[in-house]
Amino acid sequence: MFSDMTLWTIPVVAAFVGWFTNWLAIQMSFRPVRFIGIGSWLGWQGVIPRKAEKMAHICVDRTLHHFGDLSLVYEKLDAQRIVQQVISQVNPRLDEYIDEIMYDVQPVLWDNLPNFLRERIYQWGRDQLPERIEALVEEFGDDLSEIVDLKVLLSRELKKHPDLMNRIFKEAGAVELRSVINKGAIIGGLLGAAILPVWAAYPLPWILPLVGFVVGFVTNWLAINLIFRPLNPVNVFGVRIQGLFLRRQDDISDVWSRLVAEELLTVEKVADAMVNGRHGTRTRAILQKHLRPMLDHSVLLKVTAQVTVGMSGYTELKKAMNEKAVMATGHAFCDPAFNRERAPVVANVIATEMKALKPEEFQDILRPAFKEEELKLMIVGGVFGAIAGAIQSGFMFYWPL
Repeated sequence: MFSDMTLWTIPVVAAFVGWFTNWLAIQMSFRPVRFIGIGSWLGWQGVIPRKAEKMAHICVDRTLHHFGDLSLVYEKLDAQRIVQQVISQVNPRLDEYIDEIMYDVQPVLWDNLPNFLRERIYQWGRDQLPERIEALVEEFGDDLSEIVDLKVLLSRELKKHPDLMNRIFKEAGAVELRSVINKGAIIGGLLGAAILPVWAAYPLPWILPLVGFVVGFVTNWLAINLIFRPLNPVNVFGVRIQGLFLRRQDDISDVWSRLVAEELLTVEKVADAMVNGRHGTRTRAILQKHLRPMLDHSVLLKVTAQVTVGMSGYTELKKAMNEKAVMATGHAFCDPAFNRERAPVVANVIATEMKALKPEEFQDILRPAFKEEELKLMIVGGVFGAIAGAIQSGFMFYWPL
């Protein structure tokens, strides 16, 4: 009934269906970044942006569970280097900060204060700064895990930048994603070739749409599972087979960790979470604890301040110092060069722990992005495959070659 050329279009179309449905599944994993649809029930959001928070939380839980806590990561950042950074950023502007504090509390007094007294106060601040900063950095390091909620920080950043996890996945798994798409064509072509005898025996119009659905469904299922299965290496006829992501665990860990350290867990963002997060009052209390001695231990300054501005003014002065310290601390960690310098340290901590994970633990970081949506992706692949099969069936019956 059909020519040989017509018959051989079946595996060719099946190969295209396998390639296209896998390509479509990958695209649906990443796009759209934000939900597009009607209400909350009819529409789509890329699987990875939708599951970004969950994956980031699992990554932190897995890596820090093995390593310890955030305070130990902080130790790796080198406390002395942090002290140097804060001093280098604050010291050149210290006179300016003192001026701003005094103009806020007692502008008339500060305007009329003799220059030699001003200079003495400036010098006193510069002398006190290193000791105070060292004490602050040490205490923040001890309490960092209690001050900063990493999951809240990650959730905030991923809501602000929902494309971040897409970028991480695309760069970390670029090789694997291309391989998945190409394997779809191979698997689809093989399934199409396998159906030739059936089609030759039963050339019915509904056969090809059914085959198209099976090809789209099966290739998407195989593609997703090829990424994560088998968990451990298996030798098949001398060929080592393992899930694509698991086979490159070390390489993916390096890329993943670098992007997380550069984009999500930067020193600047952790410092911002310390000050403006839900435990910000604790941060301010620690700052006040270490700044108060700067006034209280200087008898001359304390007496002078109390005589000139009174006890209430003295309290306001300490409050203003604390708020200015909060601002100055934030500015100190905004330095892009410092963030770039420290990022590899954070990345190394995360990468070391990710590489040490067992295969089942490693796949648990990445698999949640797909596991809950696998059936939807496979059905979509099947539907598109059925459409392609119906079109091919129409051509074969009504416009045969």
